Amino acid sequence: MKVFVVGANGQIGRHLVHLLKESKEHSVRALIRKEEQKESFNQLGIETAVASLEDTVDVIAKAANGCDAIVFTAGSGGKTGPDKTLLIDLDGAVKTIEVAEELGINRFVMVSALQAHKRENWNEHIKPYYVAKHYADRVLIQSELNYTIIRPGGLLNESGTGKITAGESVQGTTIPREDVARIILESLEEVNTYKRSFDVVSGDTPIPDALKAL
Repeated sequence: MKVFVVGANGQIGRHLVHLLKESKEHSVRALIRKEEQKESFNQLGIETAVASLEDTVDVIAKAANGCDAIVFTAGSGGKTGPDKTLLIDLDGAVKTIEVAEELGINRFVMVSALQAHKRENWNEHIKPYYVAKHYADRVLIQSELNYTIIRPGGLLNESGTGKITAGESVQGTTIPREDVARIILESLEEVNTYKRSFDVVSGDTPIPDALKAL
């Protein structure tokens, strides 16, 4: 399937784009925000589309047209304020859901945050981020799309292990970004992740086995 990666220039997004490019089953179109970001993707032979999550639904839809699945890995980042969190992590995600519905792209994978579904477990220091993730996830769940919501723990830049713990509530707090990208790739066609939401952290079970055991 052709996968539209939203947030392709982010850290998880870049890992995922490379995995998709190397995959025999999938192809990729990377959504980037600026023209000057194109060159590094072009050098790798990766198709790009330029649009911002603050653009209209129609603009984002033109960028996604022709794809078979959407992965939302975008985020406003830790250096921005609650205003950007609202515009990107919430409204940007909801716009992308609307794009999928408008274009008939049924498969949608969302990268959320550990325990975003349970208000009592939110990190008070980044509460606006958790609010945005919580309500974006709810919109996706209430849609007709074939969704998977992945809720990773604290994101690390170290090399992935390929082994995780996944479920409604897990013991552990962190996971390498590389492993999150692998989980997304594996989830695309793993039927056991369809219409499912789950927490994920580093663990002892190989990613394919952990997803099959959800």
